[in-house]
Amino acid sequence: MQADSGKSYDDINVTPMVDLYLVLLLIFIIMTTAGVQGVKVNLPKASDGAAKKLDAPKTQAITVNGEGKVFLNTIPTTLADLETRLSAIKASQPEVPVVIRGESQAQYQGVMDVLDVVGRVGITQVGLVTNPPNK
Repeated sequence: MQADSGKSYDDINVTPMVDLYLVLLLIFIIMTTAGVQGVKVNLPKASDGAAKKLDAPKTQAITVNGEGKVFLNTIPTTLADLETRLSAIKASQPEVPVVIRGESQAQYQGVMDVLDVVGRVGITQVGLVTNPPNK
């Protein structure tokens, strides 16, 4: 025992301490991400000037009313004219999105004719507008 008393311990084993720190870090990361997901905040409103700087393509709206008349962005048009205008828009904006609104009293054939024109032009981003169900 006398030989051990003169020996000094110059190194400290820090492996258990590092393991403890890593476990605490892991628990902190898990608890932080779990708490962030459920937080609800009121987001600020952007000014009108910021929205004008976006380079996103403008969505084109095609409407078929109850009488079977077709409108492109509130402008009355025929199917032939619609195809010409959509072709010109697609030439300037290749990924232009289109939404089709058919009035509930509109004949199904009118909406199908518009879908046919949109398909011939080659527009792939097409949406059909509906009202949400009544609860």
